Amino acid sequence: MAHIPDGVLSTPVLVAGGLVTAAALGWSLRRLDEDSLPRTAVVAALFFVASLVSVAVGPTSVHLLLAGLMGLVLGWGAVPAVFVALILQAVFFGFGGVSTLGVNTMNIALPGVLWALALAPLVRRAHTPARACALGAVVAVLSTLTTALLVAAALALSDPAYLTSAKLVLVTYAPLILAEGVIVGFACGFLARVSPGVLLAMRGADA
Repeated sequence: MAHIPDGVLSTPVLVAGGLVTAAALGWSLRRLDEDSLPRTAVVAALFFVASLVSVAVGPTSVHLLLAGLMGLVLGWGAVPAVFVALILQAVFFGFGGVSTLGVNTMNIALPGVLWALALAPLVRRAHTPARACALGAVVAVLSTLTTALLVAAALALSDPAYLTSAKLVLVTYAPLILAEGVIVGFACGFLARVSPGVLLAMRGADA
């Protein structure tokens, strides 16, 4: 349930999420250049398709986020990639909502970006596919866990009545965290073997 729909969150939470996303978009768009646009578009399309496939977990459903992979490959470019994908999903498929675009972008994109940047020095020194695989899994697990905490916090802060739903979000994210770690880990191991420069492309996005 990373795609929070319209009419659920309180105005202060919507405003706070919108301001954070606006600042992140402004920062990331200033750093986006022509050379990185094709890679950003491809990764945005990957996120768009992957997050459309939902799997039922108890009374709710979850879907792949791939935020860790986006952060490792795009750095700050993950923010506009997620933002554009969420707009298209909301307009064409009714996933999430328009008023919650800011909060949803913040919840999905920022954890992947920040954890990828935090572990960037280790990623650059990952000279073997096995090490890249392990680091990719760590980034994915931490990113997805942070997203779960942000979604739960957004619900709990909007209305005390959502506290039970917030706790449910944390429980249902457990299998997703494991799946993200495995999938992103293997993806990073593969990229390190066939095109290591892809993972290092984020090196210019450190600050």
